[in-house]
Amino acid sequence: MSANLKYLSLGILVFQTTSLVLTMRYSRTLKEDGPRYLSSTAVVIAELLKIIACIILVYKDSKCSLRALNRVLHDEILNKPMETLKLAIPSGIYTLQNNLLYVALSNLDAATYQVTYQLKILTTALFSVSMLSKKLGLYQWLSLVILMAGVTFVQWPSDSQESSSKELSAGSQFVGLMAVLTACFSSGFAGVYFEKILKETKQSVWIRNIQLGSFGSIFGLMGVYIYDGELVSKNGFFQGYNKLTWIVVVLQALGGLVIAAVIKYADNILKGFATSLSIILSTLISYFWLQDFVPTRQKAKLWGYSTLSTKIKIAFILKELAF
Repeated sequence: MSANLKYLSLGILVFQTTSLVLTMRYSRTLKEDGPRYLSSTAVVIAELLKIIACIILVYKDSKCSLRALNRVLHDEILNKPMETLKLAIPSGIYTLQNNLLYVALSNLDAATYQVTYQLKILTTALFSVSMLSKKLGLYQWLSLVILMAGVTFVQWPSDSQESSSKELSAGSQFVGLMAVLTACFSSGFAGVYFEKILKETKQSVWIRNIQLGSFGSIFGLMGVYIYDGELVSKNGFFQGYNKLTWIVVVLQALGGLVIAAVIKYADNILKGFATSLSIILSTLISYFWLQDFVPTRQKAKLWGYSTLSTKIKIAFILKELAF
């Protein structure tokens, strides 16, 4: 039973990661009549769905008793305001990160995004060293340098790209690159900060996710009001929503829950393999289905660097680094 849950959770992780990147990219580039859905509202709905899912899981852990559920939520959240407030910082950063991923996938093809986003390994390592006092060996630092070189090759424009899409490279691709790089730094800091909080307390992952989601919803609504308030008042909160949009929202909401299940039933090494497999699948589908990824001499190295990314993750896991 345990082995079945392990491989089932890994399979779901590969499916969720690949599907989220591709559907998000497709939903942001699909041309339809009427206004396009607002990424800021999608982030808020995803947070609300995550809260609902976590409450259901806590309800199940409470032996399906509403009274026990109410007691747990009251004792672990309302009666511990300082512990709850600790989640405000990573929650705000995660909200920013989720919005940035929409910007990145609106301006980068899925394959390039997947490889570039692996720089979060570097930021996670740097923040782990500075915030958790973890030590890295020579092999780990050399692996990080190789990873940075790989991402540079993937981003390096070819002669054909420079001549045919000079304006695109200088404009939207730069915006996408900046968005994904900022997301890498926010992911690294928020992940290490969240790890530090989890190790200092005994609250369950589901309770922590409810706290994260609550703050995330608040910060997300603030973003909707500040950046898209006029559009929401004109066309509504759910403007441009369709079946594909709801699929993206659900996949984003379930992302954290799937990773938690993988860590619980499998391990971080297999999680690293699953993530790299997702990169390869995203590349194939981006090329053959979305047709927005054109292999070049530089980007052909994506395959090698996705495999290298797996090796780097394994090296860090052996040093007990969290991703």
